[in-house]
Amino acid sequence: MPTTLAPSPSTPAPTSTPAPAPMRLALGPLQYYWPREAVLRFYQDIASAPVDVVYLGEAVCSRRHELRLNDWLDIALRLRDAGKEVLLSTQILVESGSDASAMQRIADAASQHGLMVEANDMGAVSALAGHAPFVAGPHLNIYNLPALEWIASLGACRWVAPLEMKHSDISQIQASRPQGVQTEIFAFGRMPLAFSARCFTARHRNLHKDNCGFSCVDYPDGLLLRTREQEEFLVLNGIQIQSARVCNLAADLPALQSMGANILRLSPQSQHMPEIITLWRTALDGQIPAAEAATRINTLLPAPACNGYWHGTAGMTQLTP
Repeated sequence: MPTTLAPSPSTPAPTSTPAPAPMRLALGPLQYYWPREAVLRFYQDIASAPVDVVYLGEAVCSRRHELRLNDWLDIALRLRDAGKEVLLSTQILVESGSDASAMQRIADAASQHGLMVEANDMGAVSALAGHAPFVAGPHLNIYNLPALEWIASLGACRWVAPLEMKHSDISQIQASRPQGVQTEIFAFGRMPLAFSARCFTARHRNLHKDNCGFSCVDYPDGLLLRTREQEEFLVLNGIQIQSARVCNLAADLPALQSMGANILRLSPQSQHMPEIITLWRTALDGQIPAAEAATRINTLLPAPACNGYWHGTAGMTQLTP
């Protein structure tokens, strides 16, 4: 009668490859200048929205003072209590000693409260390197693998790909990225394209930057700029220039998933944000097709959608995957 032999003790037990972690949704830092109460209401709604990661803080202009650092910390702790991973974002254009001091205070406060920082300029990287892990923001110009390896050696545990990088270039870096470094993709929102020491919104009103009257508070989704032919061209947002069209990569979700991106960043807009987040979540969970989610999201935008940069063409283009 045949017998079954037990495996030798030296035979290694079969192992299974762990499933990749599910893709997460992040809410990027607020780009616009909203009244204090509007900001507080917004993040109160975000506490119950199906987003995993939230970036907080003033990343655009140091003159915006509706909320101070302690206010952002209060919001951060409440969101963390609601189960979110919360990070503090530093300013993108550091113009003065007071800006540098504010950046250092953000780094210190984050350390004290167990929060991570998104470094949006090299001064912030210098302040954090060797002291704490950080996120390398999208404006650090990481366009190739050596740059990513270098920033990772300084302590970056996540990088946000530059907005204009096409899918194939990100995929090439993704295939060889340093171990332990996550990849985050800007997937929704008006795209921040450029920053200047001048304030474009104040100039539109013939005001000096130092006496701007906080003009950008009147434009909760930025000030639309049109060409002479009345075509939507750009959006003025204080010292920031944004795309007029709204990046929406929801229809490209299968490609984002296949490349193994860890986090998708959604940038806040003033209307319908919890609903937009929910549509992204249902598409990620496979409850609705990506194309359907994209179509429904497009009805909630302040301007037409675009995905051109992702496909390696003009950013304002809208292509079907």
